[in-house]
Amino acid sequence: MGSLHDLWFILVSVLFVGFFFLEGFDFGVGISTRFLCHNELERRVLINTIGPFWDANEVWLLTGTGAIFAAFPNWYATMLSGYYIPFIIILLALMGRGVAFEFRGKVNNLKWVKTWDWVVFFGSLIPPFVFGLIFTSMFRGMPIDGHMNMHAGFSDIVNVYSVLGGAAVTLLSFLHGLMFVTLRTIGDLQERARKMAKRVIGVIFLVVLAFFAMSAYDTDMFTRRANITIPVFVLIVICNLLAVLFMSKKKDGWAFGMTGAGLALTVAMIFISLFPRVMVSSLKSAYDLTVANASSGDYSLKVMTIAALTLLPFVIGSQIWSYYVFRKRVSHKEPMTY
Repeated sequence: MGSLHDLWFILVSVLFVGFFFLEGFDFGVGISTRFLCHNELERRVLINTIGPFWDANEVWLLTGTGAIFAAFPNWYATMLSGYYIPFIIILLALMGRGVAFEFRGKVNNLKWVKTWDWVVFFGSLIPPFVFGLIFTSMFRGMPIDGHMNMHAGFSDIVNVYSVLGGAAVTLLSFLHGLMFVTLRTIGDLQERARKMAKRVIGVIFLVVLAFFAMSAYDTDMFTRRANITIPVFVLIVICNLLAVLFMSKKKDGWAFGMTGAGLALTVAMIFISLFPRVMVSSLKSAYDLTVANASSGDYSLKVMTIAALTLLPFVIGSQIWSYYVFRKRVSHKEPMTY
């Protein structure tokens, strides 16, 4: 049964890493609408670059959360109850963003459109930041007692370390989104996205380095599994440096891959550092939630494993197909859905 515990922790990790890689550029595109566009038409173009993908990308979040619920019910109960307000904020932001995509073009009124554009912006900015708060504070340690109840105050969730983690995830998503824009647009908008990415990547890299520096000081990220986390950190640095190189050579596809890899590896670092824990208790290490004490029974894990291995290839295949079908660049000269 222990191997199934480990397998499902890996699967949950992969689902959330996949979510941040895919939904990360969605968030980044939504954020960039306030900084990259000169008019409403260009905002339409940006929104249409992610139009065919954003809802499918969010399925990774639903699946990851569902996997935690089924495979690690104690983790789900402690995390969702302890982070109730942050998760509600994320949910409202995602709901608002989805509604904004659909509603912004329904009325030919400038005030109406601008209102929904701000909803798109904040609906793209808030989730990655709050997710960063949650995952980094969860890894740093929360006041979890021996009954797996979390009694967290504001400063337990929002502190210098978690804010830095939230900023790192948000900025990496923004950079990833800019590179996605270079892949999906043409002309002046594409060039502006490329130039903006070059301008901000240095600052973003410094924020990421600051986050890892504080992780080394404030957590056991680089001591508990140093044989894995240190090489992964080196890979993150290499990915960011390669992104700069590919941007300078206008190899947008490779640059997009590197920014996505940097974001995905940053999220993966948290899960790698957590294992075999799933939530760290700041009260006593004996109160940590682990893959063993937070998991479902043997039979449940076996059934879930069979179902996942059977269905997952079809889900991944359908999403790959959708990206292939909608691979064409978006232009204001052609009909747009949003």
